[in-house]
Amino acid sequence: MILHHGHLYWPETYTDIIQYPKLEENISCDVLIVGGGISGALCAHVLSKETELNVVVIDRRHPGSGSSLANTGLLQFSSDQMLHEMMEQKGEQDAVYFYQLCQDALKDLSKVAAELSEDTDFRPKKSLYFASSKDDVSKLVLEYETLKNYNFPVEYLKPSDISSRFPFSKPAALVTSGDADVNPFKCVHILLKDAAAAGVRIYAKTPLLTKAKTVEGFTCETENGTVSARYIILATGYENDFIVQKMGADLNRTYAIVTEPVQTLKSWYKEWMIWETKRPYLYMRTTKDGRIIAGGLDEDKAEATLNDEIIKERGERILRKVKKHFPDLSLKFSHAWCATFGESHDGLPYIGEHPNRLGEYYCLGFGGNGTVYSMMGATIIKDLITKGTHPASHLFKIAR
Repeated sequence: MILHHGHLYWPETYTDIIQYPKLEENISCDVLIVGGGISGALCAHVLSKETELNVVVIDRRHPGSGSSLANTGLLQFSSDQMLHEMMEQKGEQDAVYFYQLCQDALKDLSKVAAELSEDTDFRPKKSLYFASSKDDVSKLVLEYETLKNYNFPVEYLKPSDISSRFPFSKPAALVTSGDADVNPFKCVHILLKDAAAAGVRIYAKTPLLTKAKTVEGFTCETENGTVSARYIILATGYENDFIVQKMGADLNRTYAIVTEPVQTLKSWYKEWMIWETKRPYLYMRTTKDGRIIAGGLDEDKAEATLNDEIIKERGERILRKVKKHFPDLSLKFSHAWCATFGESHDGLPYIGEHPNRLGEYYCLGFGGNGTVYSMMGATIIKDLITKGTHPASHLFKIAR
């Protein structure tokens, strides 16, 4: 599968990357994590704290070179589906609980960033969620009232409140607190580096060829070695045929750009992250070195395009949207890419145990909040393995 194509930004920001070996022997472990992206790295980090567990990570490529390379690093507790909309679909209790779990996952990500051996450029932020048109104001008001009612940190901004902070005005906006942005590439590699230092064995260029259930757990065949594991966690992102073909997940593609460093971002109020009610939506954030990352223009096509001209044209369209909001800035984009992303049929990630194979777990952050969902998934799966239960597991079960 083509996960991304174009000129990616993140690999230029961090070069202290460990070259992990290929598996070339038969080994055994308690937990085998398949996939070394953000989901697998967070699982490895969380499980490395469980000193009684022997953990192995394998990746078909080099760890961190899949979808994590195209991740734009916005971390928010709000879902692409508003809370009041989710309450209609899932019911009040489950919808509110899901938003609370996202909020908890953000707090966990903050703690993880603080305890890692190197800086991942994790920055606490607020988010501005604006009404793209006057027709969207009523649902923003309803969402404000709903979030406020359940004690989520939210403010409501009128047009004058927005224009007093930014060089643009909108019909209305919500401001949520407790969000963050991060360098996802650095995050993956530092998570794995620290996990390896804690005893987790990591293997690159080691695709899983077959897996078989045994009395003791699983026998997993790779090209040059077999892994015997009590438990297996599939953190394979969008390259999971079982989820895509059997469970009704939808694959699409999206575009993103990174600008050259901007001389000053004073007109960007406190560098809040920005997104909108329109679908597909425009989103914007800044970076530690004064660039702007922006994305959108989602398309209902299952793989990233290899056409550089299409990527350039979409990049120019996104840049025009950014300039429309910040006309005072002199902007050029230095990087542009297309990436595959996946969404579940109900907007929730796939986390938990296979319905028919005990001990086989999935940590798949399908949706616009993938890193937050991956943190949530790592915590839930850790509890399922070590305690046999987690109160949120019913929300994310694979066969739902």
